[in-house]
Amino acid sequence: MAKTRDQHINKIKKTHSWIVVLAFLMLSIVQLVVVAFFMRAFIDYVINFKLLDQYDTMVYMAHIYETEGDSPETYKTLDISEIDYLIKDDDGTILYQKGENTCGDKEYPAASFNDLSTLNIYLDTDNNVFYINQDNIASVRYSEIYRQLIEYTMEHHGENLVNGRLPLDEQFNTLYEPSSEEEREEFKNTIGGAVYLPLWLSFDIGDTGHKLVGKAIVTIDLNDWMMILGYLSIVVTFSLFVFIMILIIVFSNFHNSRRTLRIFFTDPVTCGYNWLWYTHRGEHLLKSRLRAKNNYAIVNLVFVKYRNYCVCHSIPEGEKLLKAVYEKLSSQLGGSELLAHVTSSNYALLLKYKTEEELKDRLNRLLESLKAVNDAHEHVFTFQAGVDLLPALHDGNGRVIRRKRIDIEDEYNNACTARNSVANRDESCVAFFDQKLVEEQKWLDRVEEEQYNALANEEFLVYYQPKYDPSTDELKGAEALVRWQSKHLGFVSPGQFIPIFEKNGFITELDHYMIRHAARDQKKWLDMGLRCVPVSVNVSRAHFVEEDLAEQIRDIVDSEGAPRHLIEIELTESAFFDDKNALLHTVTKLHEYGFAISMDDFGSGYSSLNSLKDMPLDVLKIDAEFFRGENAKDRGKVVVSETIRLAKSLDMRIVAEGVETKDTVDFLADQDCDMIQGYYYSKPLPKDEYENRMKPVKAPDTEAVAAAPKKEMPAADPAAGTGQTSQENLK
Repeated sequence: MAKTRDQHINKIKKTHSWIVVLAFLMLSIVQLVVVAFFMRAFIDYVINFKLLDQYDTMVYMAHIYETEGDSPETYKTLDISEIDYLIKDDDGTILYQKGENTCGDKEYPAASFNDLSTLNIYLDTDNNVFYINQDNIASVRYSEIYRQLIEYTMEHHGENLVNGRLPLDEQFNTLYEPSSEEEREEFKNTIGGAVYLPLWLSFDIGDTGHKLVGKAIVTIDLNDWMMILGYLSIVVTFSLFVFIMILIIVFSNFHNSRRTLRIFFTDPVTCGYNWLWYTHRGEHLLKSRLRAKNNYAIVNLVFVKYRNYCVCHSIPEGEKLLKAVYEKLSSQLGGSELLAHVTSSNYALLLKYKTEEELKDRLNRLLESLKAVNDAHEHVFTFQAGVDLLPALHDGNGRVIRRKRIDIEDEYNNACTARNSVANRDESCVAFFDQKLVEEQKWLDRVEEEQYNALANEEFLVYYQPKYDPSTDELKGAEALVRWQSKHLGFVSPGQFIPIFEKNGFITELDHYMIRHAARDQKKWLDMGLRCVPVSVNVSRAHFVEEDLAEQIRDIVDSEGAPRHLIEIELTESAFFDDKNALLHTVTKLHEYGFAISMDDFGSGYSSLNSLKDMPLDVLKIDAEFFRGENAKDRGKVVVSETIRLAKSLDMRIVAEGVETKDTVDFLADQDCDMIQGYYYSKPLPKDEYENRMKPVKAPDTEAVAAAPKKEMPAADPAAGTGQTSQENLK
């Protein structure tokens, strides 16, 4: 569950920014390729166009030398050109030189020059701005252009720099120094601010074996710089635009992701955090290495009777109250503590604590502060808290270790279980989850797993507790009580399973089961010639929502062939607090069908006399508590004697249960009590032992046979004859 939750959250968190970043990288690569292509094209432009005129001039000079031969007149003609040059013989001896000889020694083929493979070059020894690659091809060293420019400028013109730039009259010359003032002015007026890079070109002069090596000047003027800067500015501007757009997209995705996640984690009622945020954030916090040393408590806090408040004041008013509770709780939290609104009346908290007592005091103060959370003091609200403790974990050496396998949903469920253990209380309280609750829940689960198999396998045993006449000590009746001899759980007493059955509804199945088996035993004992006495069977109040309950009981008893007057239906007094009309309808029908009706635990409630007035009862069972306590000998005896007198006046029989002493028996006999049930005479007995207490009849019990009803209708479906008992079976 936690893994699936985190996967969903991670999907929301993903902004897919990697796609944008990848697109940015692809665009950057494309831009680099374009820049490289441009620079290569620029080199070709420089070599093919900037040197082309000088190349043509040198070709013409070589042609003149070849035609005119090696003579002073030839050299005079060649000197007209502004190009510095050398004439070498086949041994490399310089035959003639114009200008300074800065030609390098090694010869290289040209990198590119209109595909003229016969052209060779020499690097200028003073301005090494060309380099030779691995294929012995000369290319421009780009970084050297700028380095040479800066170094030369600083060396020759540093004293004239203004704000880092040369004055206009100094900008025309950087790497090339004109030889005269006239040439300087000419260059200044024609190519101001240009950069000059020298390169020596070599030509074979026909068949003479001589070479002409001329000094060509690569001129990069302001127009060239403007073109380069313009292109670079376009590339930089475009790149900056793309970068800004990518940043906008990334931050927009991130913002939208955070906004979606905030909505995903927000509770619509309180506008605070919800359960999903609590589990996600709480689990990460509990597993954090930095917080492993902290003791934490997971708390399920419940607003008791919240629904009742909504019924009286409307749901919107109730939601306002929930928000006020959230704000009140939030104001009392510290760092690394969490709060979330889980369901309509439930809040989940994650609190730090030092000791259990300190935590309990804090929670009690918190619940106390919530009693008047609406600040109007018009209501006193009730809140209950269930707590599951998560102390810091330590290894064998006492070192703190991380909580790696924590599941916050399981821990919160434990806190809810602790709270459920006090859910029947009306006051604010705090309950802690412990091993006892674990065992209770495991037992509850085992019982519910086994209950239907136990019914099918008839593992529920019917015990009988006899009822005796205190005057004659004669057996006058019995009560059928249930015991469970489980195949897997062993012998289980009623107190361990009856409350569970009453909560989960299985009690109705057990009631039918007990009625069926009591009727079956009565029929068996009649057939054995034993004197049978009425047996009372408890019927849970849960049954009385069924309109055909009387018919169900009738059909079960008739299907077993037992006389109806030998089965007494016993109701607890609490049943009379439910729907009186439904109860009166069922009791009246049972009377019509020949069943006796008894009220159990008379006096344990507060409406007993009213019930006696309205219900046609046959037997009244006096609660055993009348015979216990400090006032049993005086005030209790007065109440018992008056109750017996009242019952006799209403033509009802009296059974006193829970009698354990001879003095009580003698007192009840003096008061003309009809029957006594209790340990003084007998504990509940297995069927065989009870059978041994029954006496045989001297002659056929014609009265009982005559009273047995004739089966005027088909027997009920056996599937309807399985059921449970009431609280009396706890005896």
